[in-house]
Amino acid sequence: MDKTYEIGGKIFVLDEEKAVEAYNQKKVINGRDTMTFNLLPLKYQWAYDLYRKMKANHWEPEDVPMQKDLEQWKDTKDLSDAERWIIMMGIGYFSAAEGIVGDNIQHVVRELVTAPELKLALGRHAHEENIHADSLLYMISSLGINPHECEAMFEQIETIHRKNEFVTSASKNLRRDLDLTQTTNKQELAKNIFLFGQCMEGTQFYGLFGMILSLARQNKFPGIGQMFRYTLRDESNHIELFRNLFRVLIDENPDVWTPEFKQELVELMKKAVELEKEFIRDCLPVSSVGLSAEEFCTYIDYIADRRLNGVGLDVLNPGLENPFPWLAETIDVKKEQNFFEGRVTEYQKSSSLAEVSDDEL
Repeated sequence: MDKTYEIGGKIFVLDEEKAVEAYNQKKVINGRDTMTFNLLPLKYQWAYDLYRKMKANHWEPEDVPMQKDLEQWKDTKDLSDAERWIIMMGIGYFSAAEGIVGDNIQHVVRELVTAPELKLALGRHAHEENIHADSLLYMISSLGINPHECEAMFEQIETIHRKNEFVTSASKNLRRDLDLTQTTNKQELAKNIFLFGQCMEGTQFYGLFGMILSLARQNKFPGIGQMFRYTLRDESNHIELFRNLFRVLIDENPDVWTPEFKQELVELMKKAVELEKEFIRDCLPVSSVGLSAEEFCTYIDYIADRRLNGVGLDVLNPGLENPFPWLAETIDVKKEQNFFEGRVTEYQKSSSLAEVSDDEL
């Protein structure tokens, strides 16, 4: 039914049918072409809920004290070379990786999706990657680490370089005009979303998360541990955002979801796991923090299966159990559900995790 307003002798008619049509034209891709950023009425409520949740979790690196970390970093008696190396690898890898994720969001994914509420959530995601990159800078300056040494790490340590190349190559391929009415191009975008959300942020970040939280659990580097807890909380939302985005893209474009494409994604995860295991062995060339590289490799297998299951793909290691139960409350996304347990449109906002205490590890 049209709505008519008569104000000051002028008559304004709002065509409800046209408004409903505009709403129905909201899509992940190939949606309504408009320069306006009109969020209402929301079609993807889950995206707006995630945006608000991410916004409520805002944090600043400078709010985390680093004095104790500096004292421990300078202590040559109580800190082993292996523990110091874990911190160096964490800073060396993430100082590049966070920027890679943010750059892909801004220049690939956000450019190609069309619904405003999706762009809103992705913009917040990119902003949080900036915060994470800033936190690495804060760690480096607080500990007095030579920043050129960090740059050398992600350029010259081969396992870091290979992990970065694995994702940047997929990002570069999409920085061009794409006809997203073609199935192959839709699949390229879906693959990018899967790669960054489930393979990189969802799996390849988790080896170092576990190692650094293991140090924090032993009261080592409490400031760095706190920032990684905050980062991990953010990453859980990022994984969910990209998983939901992937699933809705598939729902709206079923031509993408072929057996061949599914197998391609599984192979992509296999490669991500292989690269991460090589990297883990560089981070832990000897057993440290009470954990071995092999245990972490098993953990990555477990995490990878969670990610595959979350988007409706066959797992690589059926029945594999979490080798680190103490990490489950901190790292695993409790609200994850199986692909077939519910549609994304049924997403319901849950309370945000304010902080993870040592008692919960």
